[in-house]
Amino acid sequence: MKTRSIAFRLITAVLAVELFSSLLVVFLSLGYERHIHFHTFDIMLRGRVDSVLGAVQDAEDAADNVMLDQRDLNLPADNIYEVYDERGRLLGRSPNWQGSGTGYPPKSIDGFSWKVVNGRHYRLLLKHGSRIVDPGEPGGGKLRQVAVLYGAPTEHVWHAIRSAVEFYAAGSILLLIVTGPLIAWLLHRGLLPLRQLAGLASQVSVDAWEFSPPASARTTPELASLTHALESVLQRLERSFMQQRAFVSDSAHELKTAVAVVKSSLQLLGLRQRSTREYQAGLERCLADSERLEDLVAKMLTLARVESGASPAGPPAVSDMLHCLRQTVGQLQTVAALRTVKILISTPATAEESLPMMGPGLSPSGEPPTSTGPLPTAGSSSGAVPETASISVPLAPDDCSLLVSNLLLNAIQHSPPDSQIELRLAVKAEPPAAEFEVEDHGEGIAPDVLPHVFERFYRGDPSRTRSTGGAGLGLAICKGVVERAGGTIQVASQQGKGTVVAVHLPLAHESAINTPPPSA
Repeated sequence: MKTRSIAFRLITAVLAVELFSSLLVVFLSLGYERHIHFHTFDIMLRGRVDSVLGAVQDAEDAADNVMLDQRDLNLPADNIYEVYDERGRLLGRSPNWQGSGTGYPPKSIDGFSWKVVNGRHYRLLLKHGSRIVDPGEPGGGKLRQVAVLYGAPTEHVWHAIRSAVEFYAAGSILLLIVTGPLIAWLLHRGLLPLRQLAGLASQVSVDAWEFSPPASARTTPELASLTHALESVLQRLERSFMQQRAFVSDSAHELKTAVAVVKSSLQLLGLRQRSTREYQAGLERCLADSERLEDLVAKMLTLARVESGASPAGPPAVSDMLHCLRQTVGQLQTVAALRTVKILISTPATAEESLPMMGPGLSPSGEPPTSTGPLPTAGSSSGAVPETASISVPLAPDDCSLLVSNLLLNAIQHSPPDSQIELRLAVKAEPPAAEFEVEDHGEGIAPDVLPHVFERFYRGDPSRTRSTGGAGLGLAICKGVVERAGGTIQVASQQGKGTVVAVHLPLAHESAINTPPPSA
């Protein structure tokens, strides 16, 4: 299918509208001119009929009849007429007509009609009138009824109508011929900002991201939104491309560093003959560095998977957020205990009310926490969280565990000894959603670092990478997992006071908080 430019389609559309308008003007002018000319023609016919009626006089005979005096009638030669009295007598007719042969017509048929006479089209008017004979006699005289049928040819009327319509048609065609090129030029000129915009956008490349649209594109209402959209898209593309380039560069750097560490450890072992114990210590260092390399590659693969947006085959994955939270806390108890960090958990007891629950964390010995009952909060009721309660979210179990473990491990790593971490899980009714928060009381995040915390390989303090084992991918992975599920994740922090990570996830369609009925 052959494509046409916008200018061509607009010009064609405008010319088609003009052509249609011209045809409509011609059609309306035909109706208007016909109405005006025949209205004038009918007035003329009525006047001439009145003239013929005025020529009907008293016959001055004993029967008190009337007669038609044609001496003072000055009528066109091609007009026709005939006059009858109420007795059906023909009082007179035009010499160029043989007559209608109807005699005295009934009054019910008064009005206009059409007739072909001698091959010509005539418009006829039938009118009944009356004349008074001997008005000076007692009783006011005698009333005599007469009927006049008068007609005139219509060729000159139609000629006048055609002349007027031809004038309108010629004017419309002339206007179309004059305005066609003018419209084409105006449209071509009006689309100049769009062509300039397209030309500037075509100059953008991976090496030149500068895009400065002309002022006309910004001030034109129809192009302002397109200009803004192009700028936004190019900015996102540039940011995404730079992030991708940075990701590849940082990945190569991280992998090169990890491989170099393993290689240097092996080279160090091979410099001279060593004891079995030295070889054992060197191999353990190589193993630890290899595990770090393996963890980095695994995180990179995970990030690539969650950012790809590809959904696995089969029914949508659903996870129990409450179970995932308990399971992850249990898995990280040892890590929290080593740093003497307490973990406080607040979870909903039922779908109707929220019941905070506290786990005191781990003792330095690593013993699991024991439930101490609910925390006192306004409006809460006592009781333990039912083990059968569940909060279903549209996350695969592995992704749910990855999300919670990354956030919790990050909080543990940035919490000072003998501090505490609060985990809060709640359910919103309108719209149905699960809200999960992780709050630590560590050193916080600097304001200039906060906008970049979700960027891949971004670390506010690169010197801490070795101590914490982080590669700057944890929060990026969390963001990918949350956004893939249709949720949002936000970070709020104050330096010296701590950080709060808030996750908002929609509830799975088939479940909100499901609590099976108690068994009998």
